Amino acid sequence: MGRKRVMLPASEIDMTTVKYMPQRTQGPHLTGFWLKLSVMLAELPIIGSMIMTLVKNKNQGAEMYKYTMIPETPLFAPEFPPQESEPDVVCLEEDGKPEERVELALQCLSDYNPGSICITDSTTPFRYWKIRDYAYAYRSQLTTPSQVAEDFISAIEDSNNQNPPAPLLISYDPDEIRRQAASSTQRFKEGSELSILDGIFIAVKDDIDCYPYPSKGATTWFHEMHEVKKDAVCVSRLRSCGAVFVGKTNMHELAMGTTGNNPNFGTPRNPHDPDRYTGGSSSGSAAIVASGLCPAALGTDGGGSIRVPSSLCGVVGLKTTYGRTDIKGLIYTSSTVASVGPITATVEDAILVYAAILGSSPAERVSLKPALPCLPNLSSFESYSSLGSLRFGKYTEWFNDVFSTEISDKCDDILNQLSEKHGVKTIEIVIPELHEMHNALIVSLGSEALSQLNPYVDNGKLARLTCDTRINLAIFRAFTASEYVVAQCLRQRFMYYHMEIFKKVDIIVTPTTAMTATIISPSALTAGETNIPVVGNLMRFVVAGNLLGFPAISVPVGYDKQGLPIGMQLIGRPWSEASILRVAAAIEETCAGPKKKPVQFYDILKGNPM
Repeated sequence: MGRKRVMLPASEIDMTTVKYMPQRTQGPHLTGFWLKLSVMLAELPIIGSMIMTLVKNKNQGAEMYKYTMIPETPLFAPEFPPQESEPDVVCLEEDGKPEERVELALQCLSDYNPGSICITDSTTPFRYWKIRDYAYAYRSQLTTPSQVAEDFISAIEDSNNQNPPAPLLISYDPDEIRRQAASSTQRFKEGSELSILDGIFIAVKDDIDCYPYPSKGATTWFHEMHEVKKDAVCVSRLRSCGAVFVGKTNMHELAMGTTGNNPNFGTPRNPHDPDRYTGGSSSGSAAIVASGLCPAALGTDGGGSIRVPSSLCGVVGLKTTYGRTDIKGLIYTSSTVASVGPITATVEDAILVYAAILGSSPAERVSLKPALPCLPNLSSFESYSSLGSLRFGKYTEWFNDVFSTEISDKCDDILNQLSEKHGVKTIEIVIPELHEMHNALIVSLGSEALSQLNPYVDNGKLARLTCDTRINLAIFRAFTASEYVVAQCLRQRFMYYHMEIFKKVDIIVTPTTAMTATIISPSALTAGETNIPVVGNLMRFVVAGNLLGFPAISVPVGYDKQGLPIGMQLIGRPWSEASILRVAAAIEETCAGPKKKPVQFYDILKGNPM
């Protein structure tokens, strides 16, 4: 009885008394022999349970989930009150055709200047080719999708033949790519292209169905149990716009990690430093975009899995509001924390792909009553002037809780520039109980994932998973039903805190990650790796987007002294994708500075004769 703790209702918390506690996730860093030994012990009936209880207790699990009385009722999935409309936006129809939404999105963009596509001067600052660059090259007959396909196939073969193996794609068929590209080429010849996305090469994360490719979840066996008969909804919408799907990207096995490590097929390398991780779990999707092979890829985000690798690889990653995009056709179809979204080289490309894939499922339209999807009107004179009406929320102590001050300093510099150039105001905020929010996400994410994977792993497949996945599953099995309910009570509590904050600010700003890309241990390439402190650093700022379902975007803002990318995160109110996209575009256009060409980069568009 002495350990019993009663929390005050969230509405009665005095924010002036809240003290920030530096977040340090406790746990071992294991690889090689010690990782294998830990897996063996963790899976033993009695000893394993004791070890998992110890891990939970080290991270205040018992204190919160066993001895604390939480007054809030459980919130089993994000729910949002009605939101104010956003200024200077263009609204889209969810029931409209994807290609029509993409056409409206195209009209929202600033004027296009095709001049740089023909520049051959090597002194020209580096930039990624955009979707509009490819479309211009096709329409001007400077190249064709079929020609680009041949250069892509050559480049991906080169990338896949590295030693040790580090494939970006784990399922792809050159003939299938050629077939899709030939159809697109014919449409351009006839003047009947389907949209600006026609002939655009897009990669798909391996936990999203994309027919005729298998969905393995980067395991060696999941495709044996899960037959792909048709595209996921998001893939189908892009296909109707003429996109060319190049295959399934590598990922952290079953999306259960933030580094991108995968001993099954080889671990993708960060294009900015091949000795370092890409981040995960959408590792291959971020790396294939950062290396120039595709202007866009699809990822999934249940615990920062779009935003973390986008930040570490120096590209743009958009996590949409819970329910904004239909997740039918993903491996985890019943998740309350996951969403599907674009990883792109530029913000405008994120807008175009987002316009194609958005649209709630019929069930979510009933339960969530989503606001109409909107896009920022970047073509209008008022586009950047309306930034001055936005209010940013910054929790300074949390913002500065990073592995290196280079990260917080760079993000602070961006905030200062937004203030000077666009009049954006930054307001100090306080967010209580951040460590508890992180734990609530892990309990929710892990319990939901386990409920969908149990039929497979209990069917003899557990031994065929990598060691770090098995460690995660052992941790997830240690969560009880009562702990899951407690996590949902906490979700209700944190939703209250954040909705109160959003009465005062429009966007919460943070670094995307608390550290840049980490070194890959040689032994991790074959045995895998579990590094809980690194996971804590990579996930520190991403939790609210998943547990509470808010939209969030990671946008590149510069580099540290080692030349590694730094990302800044913008967390918006529910359904406010337009606002965070507008700010992200302003950062990219006026604040972030020149981009650095990755060490591993393939100039697919320029590789064609022009």
